[in-house]
Amino acid sequence: MNNLSEVVVFIVYLAFMLGIGLFFFFKNKNAGEKEYFLGGRKMGPWVSALSAGASDMSAWVLMGLPTAIYAMGLGQIWISVGLAIGYALSWVYEAPRLRAFSITASDSITVPQYLTRRFQAKSYALQLVCAVIFLIAYTVYAASSIKAAGTLFHTVIGMEETTAMYLAAGIIIAYTFLGGFSAVCWTDFFQGMLMLGALLLAPLFAASMIQPDRAQIIAETPNFFNPLTSWQEIVSGFGWGLGYFGMPHIIIRFMSVESQKSLKKSAVIGISWTTLILLFAALVGIFGRELLGFDEKINSQSLVFITMVRKIFPSTISGILLSAILAASMSTADSQLLSAASAFSSDVYKPVVRGNKASDREMLWTGRMVVLIIAVIALVIASNPAAGTIMSLVSNAWGVFGAAFGPVIMLSLYWKRLNFEGAMAGIVTGALVDILWLAFLSGTGVYEIIPGFLSGLLVAVAVTLCTEKPGAEVENLFDKAVQFMKEN
Repeated sequence: MNNLSEVVVFIVYLAFMLGIGLFFFFKNKNAGEKEYFLGGRKMGPWVSALSAGASDMSAWVLMGLPTAIYAMGLGQIWISVGLAIGYALSWVYEAPRLRAFSITASDSITVPQYLTRRFQAKSYALQLVCAVIFLIAYTVYAASSIKAAGTLFHTVIGMEETTAMYLAAGIIIAYTFLGGFSAVCWTDFFQGMLMLGALLLAPLFAASMIQPDRAQIIAETPNFFNPLTSWQEIVSGFGWGLGYFGMPHIIIRFMSVESQKSLKKSAVIGISWTTLILLFAALVGIFGRELLGFDEKINSQSLVFITMVRKIFPSTISGILLSAILAASMSTADSQLLSAASAFSSDVYKPVVRGNKASDREMLWTGRMVVLIIAVIALVIASNPAAGTIMSLVSNAWGVFGAAFGPVIMLSLYWKRLNFEGAMAGIVTGALVDILWLAFLSGTGVYEIIPGFLSGLLVAVAVTLCTEKPGAEVENLFDKAVQFMKEN
């Protein structure tokens, strides 16, 4: 009976998400690629803010992060601190300039397109390199969300995990395929509200029920209540915040906001939402350990939030709260699929394959096909038992994006001297150092995004200074973007 109530809630929730996709499909069926990939730059402050947050906070914030704190203690809380600081800084220092610069740079609708046009480049090399990184990293990232949805269905209703992954992927593909950016943002808006509600309620009710045996917890995990366990954990936690400056599916929301004025309101909403989400995710881990005790199954399958909710609430309420995991999974996977599709369609297919002769309709269907292909590959990765945990998949993709794009995007917004060669070198170096550190030096305990980000930054600056300065038209574009930001 409990499972039946939860299943009914899941079905209603999924039908609602599909309904949003169908609504925007019929509303925008004759729209062009700008509408499909960027919502026509018409997103209001509430939708853009919660969409940016929800597209960021995938199932790892409900499953991976709380379970890491549940198992290892307060040393993992630095991830929340780093993310909160990084997110706030990205809204304050990156969002206003990126929106202005992307409009000034020939109304760019993707990150690779912006970077190419920012330097008035005649070559598509930068767009191609960016697109390749997008496709690889987003496939891994989307796999984590699909894996989380499969774990949820398997745990709650006993559905075979691989079958559950196929079901979740099918729903995500459907509304992303149909509705594009507008559907993704509006579903993210509702999903963001649901995630916040679930994370607020679960630890508050748990706190009223626990009778913690802290001596037992300390006996099992001596440093559980000590946040200062090692410098590596502290530095790596802050390092997570660097990812925000180069996370395409998040910063694309900055470009979509309807006005510079709306960005300020979006920043307040987005920063507040994310801070609350991260705070209560940490409390789920702490209270979950005190309420449930240590269970290796909970740890290995990232089940602390699911187990806590099902223990505390009746089935109908637990079904609603557990739908937050579906919300988190979908709100991130849909954004990743759309960002990867836009990168390939707008930055590879249209300029390189079709010589800028593709029609709007052709671009829409190319993007939809890419959504389908990437989702299928992500599904294969997610269903592989050796693919890794939800948290590890997210960590790997997050590191690549932050190291590759973060330094170059920030330099492009604040340093007029940056040139095409420096940007290209910074992106490639950041990505390579991040991957090589993960492969060979992960045993140091330092998150790979830190050496990757620093290497990309230093190489971008060094190569720029060793090569010819950008031409007058590039410098004029920089000045025009700064002026646009001031006037709007």
